Amino acid sequence: MRPLVEAFFDHVTGTVSYVVYDEPKGHAAIIDPVLAYEPKSGRTATGPADCLIRFVQKAELTLDWILETHAHADHLSAAQYIKSNLGGTVAIGERIRQVQAVFKGLLNLGSDFCQDGSQFDHLFHEDEAFVIGRLQGKALLVPGHTPADMAYEIGDAIFVGDTLFMPDVGTARCDFPGGDAHMLYRSIQKLLSLPEQTRLFVCHDYPPDGRPASWATTVGEQRQHNIHVGNNKDEAAFVAIRKERDSGLDMPTLIWPSIQVNIRAGELPPAESNGMNYFKIPVNAI
Repeated sequence: MRPLVEAFFDHVTGTVSYVVYDEPKGHAAIIDPVLAYEPKSGRTATGPADCLIRFVQKAELTLDWILETHAHADHLSAAQYIKSNLGGTVAIGERIRQVQAVFKGLLNLGSDFCQDGSQFDHLFHEDEAFVIGRLQGKALLVPGHTPADMAYEIGDAIFVGDTLFMPDVGTARCDFPGGDAHMLYRSIQKLLSLPEQTRLFVCHDYPPDGRPASWATTVGEQRQHNIHVGNNKDEAAFVAIRKERDSGLDMPTLIWPSIQVNIRAGELPPAESNGMNYFKIPVNAI
């Protein structure tokens, strides 16, 4: 089947969240929901997630899944807030355990933090099949940006997470802990080996001046026009481009609060003895 797709673009973080569903009044998945966070005040807000919730309710959809492509470094996940309002199973790739182990060490989270992925309702293994009502889905392992990235193939569409961006923006960075440009190249080639009409939906857009935000492309467009991997660019050339570009990028503004929420499946760090939640910021760590 050809899934119905509704996209929601968060201008603050450049993130695209999706509601994917089989038919009106049918079954749905939400992919990569955003919880707003203001770093100066330390306050969260549910505006982006509320837009998703309103759409699902208005369309009278049953939410089956809340899918995370990876532990994002640029926004906090609204997975638990969505679940508390709509239900659904919160899922991510099973290699999230590797990411949890890295950041448990960097953040000194202690023995109370489990690095077994148990914060999530379901951990996908490579090529695992799942269903959204009448839609058939498959979880695709696409590491490189992080070791745990997943893309979700649903009908004729693939939600690529942080692998490919729009063709005029290129590809995702690989300089976070566990990232690997060689691995990302191979993951991208896996996606680009699919039929050229396959629809690809990206997780972020950072449009060049004068272009409105966009998020839908195809395998054929990416093969021809992606500025980092198009026109059959080989692995060595891609890795050189990616490493040079990554060396000049700033860390995302929200990397530390985002990671601490996202490795917990969208939960804030546990409240301390005074009832307050806190984020930790390691100094000179990365």
